[in-house]
Amino acid sequence: QVTLVESGGGSVQAGGSLRLSCTASKDTYRPYCIGWFRQAPGKEREGLAVVRDDGSPTYSDSVKGRFTISQDNAKNTLYLQMNSLKPEDTAMYSCAARYIRPKCNLVSGLFPYWGQGTQVTVSS
Repeated sequence: QVTLVESGGGSVQAGGSLRLSCTASKDTYRPYCIGWFRQAPGKEREGLAVVRDDGSPTYSDSVKGRFTISQDNAKNTLYLQMNSLKPEDTAMYSCAARYIRPKCNLVSGLFPYWGQGTQVTVSS
């Protein structure tokens, strides 16, 4: 059983920062590919950033340069540092994991395991 739990969401003013965390159950943490997605009301789910087990990341153009994905394997935790937040970043943010190689990209359909999400609200 794979369990992913996100935390760190909240409300922030435009220009501010938040750090999201995604903690996985210990015996299943080492996914091949793990990443962050978001979905705003009335919009499609959007892939933001993924990282492979070798540490190599991929970012969407919408967050490149503002968001940083990282992982602490000792803590079984994935992070998303979000800086220079904009009102359009308001959404439910979720982490997702994939254990099968070789694909690892921002397509949500690749990921069978999902957390419940954490809400991020950015006010202007």
